[in-house]
Amino acid sequence: MICAVYKSSRKQETYLFIEKRDDFTKVPDALMAMFGTPILVMMLPLSKRDHLGFADIEKVKSELVDKGFYLQLPPPVENLLEAHKTDIGYNPD
Repeated sequence: MICAVYKSSRKQETYLFIEKRDDFTKVPDALMAMFGTPILVMMLPLSKRDHLGFADIEKVKSELVDKGFYLQLPPPVENLLEAHKTDIGYNPD
């Protein structure tokens, strides 16, 4: 299984995996409007890989078959100050 991977022109670290290069017919219009102009990053042979950087490869494959696309969103931004306060047991009360 080969898929095309596009990055968003509007949202940093947001990627769209589709089954066939330049075929966005299965991607909802609202998603395409939010995504902006797709920028081709690579053609990716999923059958020759056992993992991906930030996405679960089995979920990517499954959603490509079921929906015709997979949207990879960036990881949530961690508030390092709050994490540090929690780690040290800081409680202002």
